[in-house]
Amino acid sequence: MSALRWVVRLGRSGLGQLALAVLLGTLATGAAIGLSATAAWLISRASQQPPVLHLMVAIVAVRAFGLARGILRYGERLTGHDASFRILGDLRVTTVERLERVLPTRSASGERTLSTGDLLSRFVADVDGLQDVWVRVLLPYASAAIVGVATITLVMFLAPAAAVALALSLVAAAVLAPWVSARAASGVGTRIAPMRADYQSQVLDLLAGSTELSVYGAIESRLDDIERLDRAMTNAEARTAASAGVGAAIATAAAGAATWAGLWFGAGAVDSRTLAAVSLAVVVLVPLAVHEHFATLTTAAHQLPALASSAGRVQEILHLPDAVEEPDHPVDAPEGPYGLRISGLRARWNGNGPDVLRGVAIEIPAGSCTLLVGPSGGGKSTLAAVVLRLLDPIGGTVELVGSFAAVDIARMYSDDVRRIVGWCAQDAYIFDSTIEANLLLARPDATPDDVGRALRAARLDTWVHSLPEGLQTMTGEHGGSLSGGQRQRLALARVVLADPPIVIFDEPTEHLDETTATELATDLLSATAGKTVIVVTHRPELFPNVDRCVSLHDGQLSGGSEVRGIIPTGV
Repeated sequence: MSALRWVVRLGRSGLGQLALAVLLGTLATGAAIGLSATAAWLISRASQQPPVLHLMVAIVAVRAFGLARGILRYGERLTGHDASFRILGDLRVTTVERLERVLPTRSASGERTLSTGDLLSRFVADVDGLQDVWVRVLLPYASAAIVGVATITLVMFLAPAAAVALALSLVAAAVLAPWVSARAASGVGTRIAPMRADYQSQVLDLLAGSTELSVYGAIESRLDDIERLDRAMTNAEARTAASAGVGAAIATAAAGAATWAGLWFGAGAVDSRTLAAVSLAVVVLVPLAVHEHFATLTTAAHQLPALASSAGRVQEILHLPDAVEEPDHPVDAPEGPYGLRISGLRARWNGNGPDVLRGVAIEIPAGSCTLLVGPSGGGKSTLAAVVLRLLDPIGGTVELVGSFAAVDIARMYSDDVRRIVGWCAQDAYIFDSTIEANLLLARPDATPDDVGRALRAARLDTWVHSLPEGLQTMTGEHGGSLSGGQRQRLALARVVLADPPIVIFDEPTEHLDETTATELATDLLSATAGKTVIVVTHRPELFPNVDRCVSLHDGQLSGGSEVRGIIPTGV
């Protein structure tokens, strides 16, 4: 339950609103109990046909309690939910910021715990479910404790023995029933969230790979796996529901016992028969009213194991180590233009895995264009990740070489490094939005003229102007309404708009036909003229007029630097 204590501590940011919600909830429940007690007294007293003026106070009180109950309950729900949503909003921001810092290395190393479906479950279901900790557990229990003490005190004045019975029944409803319910579930509630995440992961994998699975005849076996997991989830939820029913039965029995005890002890509580009759109605009906509120506590407490599991899963994300370690005393970048000096670089994605880069050393002058070639798995993308400060090396240095000084990028904030070193991925993500919105992602304050220049540099201006909606044309999910070349050119325009001094292109011509790839390669070099450019590629023949070409094989440089226009033999 340490994870739940952590969630409770998160509520400090909304402590004022939560305290107000507890107060309003206490008053609302008190109004409901006051309504039952006053109505019971009024009906019993009215049956004795006293003068109507003797009943006026009770009549007004019934109306006041009836109106106040609804108004106060609304205020309690509004205040409590507003506080919980604000707390969850802060938690979502914190979670996204944490994922931004940990995903590069976790994703590349193939960590199953951060698969797409699992991330979706943690970020949506687990985070959203934590609102129940405040709204459905803490607030009801806090108001129930206050109201319970007040109600027992009220009954104590009328029938002390009945008050003792009421106190025991409330303890049974608030403590015993949830405990028995949790024992009956035998920890199954903590397994539902991981199973749901696994279910979502398998469904997403099935949808994403449905074509391949159909071609190879494997779709039926995947459907069988999902069906088995669905049956396991159904059984777990049914067991959880059954255990909740056990707790509800105990709470209902406690309410009935308190009512019978009130009837039994209240009948002889006072000497006067008239007063005993009126008080008896109060003593009998008040336990029903207070137990109506306490009945919700069993359901609330029954959710604690599942909530603890969700809180723990969110905590796992927040406690993951950063992809890179930020310096305690960062330094500023030197004055440009910028080149790179890489010395003895060693890196790995997994702490226990083999080195992907082994002693790489290369100097890239400012304003030059360098091809980085080699077989898949040779370490090209890893080298790019280190230069971008998405991965910390385990040895060696990467220096940003300026006009008058050189600075190890490990001494700079990673965000500062990425303002200087830009990246255009092989499959750059295109958001399901407009062309303009996808461009402004790189530079939100860009003017229309800046956007136009970026489109012209990427040779997209004519195509965009031919569209009926121009820049407001929707790209579709993952850029589905664009061709492969258009997607890559849009990514190129994004890099041009961001205007970083150093640009890394990771397989920019992959999955394109020969004509499109050749045109894109030419436009890419033209759009980035004067910048320091590194092109990671398997197709060096598309870039004949570059400054140098080096080959990275098995984590080591196996080809020397070459002068402009010459490609190493055998590449």
